[in-house]
Amino acid sequence: MILEVAILDVISGEENEFELAFSKTQKIISNISGYISYQLQRCMEKQNRYIFLLDW
Repeated sequence: MILEVAILDVISGEENEFELAFSKTQKIISNISGYISYQLQRCMEKQNRYIFLLDW
């Protein structure tokens, strides 16, 4: 298994829009060969920062 990690900084004030748009990507990501699962976690210290974890 491969774990891909990305740190995503979103424009402050647009976090809800980002989360809504990102939730729609599950259909796209899940159809990629090798996909296992993903998580999107919000940072506690910096509200507009997310970590994206993708298992292949």
